[in-house]
This record gives sequence, structure tokens and C-alpha cells, in this order.
Amino acid sequence: MSTHEYQVTGMTCGHCEMSVREEVGDVDGVNDIQVSADTGKLLVSGPGEIDDAAVIAAVDEAGYAAVRS
Repeated sequence: MSTHEYQVTGMTCGHCEMSVREEVGDVDGVNDIQVSADTGKLLVSGPGEIDDAAVIAAVDEAGYAAVRS
């Protein structure tokens, strides 16, 4: 089981969280997503390796910026 944490900038509301969740949910290997606009934290988990670049690209596609923390 892999768990990665990211800091996301630009999220301000529940709609922002939903947008990030939808995009990151399409990344191979991601089974669980926890995201908070209040803290800017994104936590993704999956059974195998998670591609950081793919997660960051998915967050970018949603309109936000992320860095691994």
C-alpha cells in the first residue's frame, strides 16, 4: 500500500475539492483520495506505486497546482 501527500494551492471550496478528486481519481493505481480546501492537503493511496507526475498533472488539469509534501 502506497500513500502520498501533496500540498495543493488555489482550492477555496467544496467544488474545488470535487474537481481535484475527479481528476486524480482517473490516475492509475489511486484507490483512495482525501482532499481538503481548508488545509490544501491531498492524500492519495493505492495498492501499488503511485506516479507523482501523474497526480500532479491531474491536479493541474483540475486548475490547481500541487507539490509532493
